[in-house]
Amino acid sequence: MRRWLTLLVAATTSLVLIALLVPLALLVRTVAVSGAVSEAESEAESVAVVVGAVDTETLRLTAEQAEHPVTVFLPGGEVIGDPAPRSAAVELASRGRSVTAAAPGGREILVAVQGAPGGTAVVRVFLDDGRLTRGVPQVWAGLAALGLALVGLGVLVGDRLARAVIRPITALAGVSHRLAAGDLSARTVPDGPPEVQAVGVALNHLAERITGLLAEERESAADLSHRLRTPLTGLRLEAESLADLEESARIEARVDALERAVTSVITEARRRGRERAECDAAAVTGARVAFWSVLAEDQSRHFTLDLVPGPLPVGVAADDLAACVDALLGNVFAHTPEGVSFSVRLEATGGGALLTVADAGPGFATPDPSQRGESGAGSTGLGLDIARRTAESAGGSLSLGASPEGGASVILFLPAVTP
Repeated sequence: MRRWLTLLVAATTSLVLIALLVPLALLVRTVAVSGAVSEAESEAESVAVVVGAVDTETLRLTAEQAEHPVTVFLPGGEVIGDPAPRSAAVELASRGRSVTAAAPGGREILVAVQGAPGGTAVVRVFLDDGRLTRGVPQVWAGLAALGLALVGLGVLVGDRLARAVIRPITALAGVSHRLAAGDLSARTVPDGPPEVQAVGVALNHLAERITGLLAEERESAADLSHRLRTPLTGLRLEAESLADLEESARIEARVDALERAVTSVITEARRRGRERAECDAAAVTGARVAFWSVLAEDQSRHFTLDLVPGPLPVGVAADDLAACVDALLGNVFAHTPEGVSFSVRLEATGGGALLTVADAGPGFATPDPSQRGESGAGSTGLGLDIARRTAESAGGSLSLGASPEGGASVILFLPAVTP
């Protein structure tokens, strides 16, 4: 935009200068020609005064001393002064009419002298093109230099004005990008023209509104999760009243795990957006695979775990990464028959970590199972979407493919912790 504004000012200034300087240049040329012709006419008249009043030799000396080439055509056909052809204009002037006519290489000024001995004499003064436009090229060069200087000044002023407009707009764009990246504390200082200042005020108001809405959403999620504590308490009491102590202990353990999950949801909902999230991907992934290994052993599933030596810090909260790994491994157990093998691989990359979960099952049942709600096995279809949103919230990505065994492969890129 800055370049376009500068070009607009340059074009406008150039058009204005052309409209002024071209007529001025033509006027300068006209004035120069008019002055040269007037000077030549005066010289011709001064020579014409002595025609017939002096002898031929004196007339020749007078013609030779003139500043311009002077030729005198006497009535008898004699030519005195600078040799020149007897043109049609000379013939016209010999009839008693003074004229100015164009000639090859310039212009001839003809003055008729009536009353000369033997008829009408003609005094001819020749002006070449150089004398007609003497000084005009220099004036034109000066006008051109002035025009270029004014255009340059206009471009400089236009660039400064464009910069004053673009700078606050660029600042607004930077703040909007920071907001889009999750930095809800980003604000702009309204600056520039009134219209741009109004946009800055509106952007700050929008940021405040987004911050408030997200805070309300987090509190709502925490409140909804907190409501689960009442039925959990009831379930715990029911478990404690069971006669089978082993069954009671097992159910109580499950209730404790569910209560910890609810507490984690409440804590995470209130913590999100307030502090920078990070965790050791190697430790979290290893812990979750160890948790699922018990079920894998019960279902006779062979699995391989390839973990890079930790710590491997990534920009994702530990609970989020654990939920992500659980979603990916849960899909393997939910959508493949018992006995199907799977593998988990975590490796370090230049910008973070690469987590790959692959199985030897039938593969994906839908064209794009990562879309929210898409599932080919009657489930909610939220597992892969949870993994995708976890990665993208930290600046990573999720990609789907086929494993070497022909099953499904999910590759999750998690960026490193930014300073």
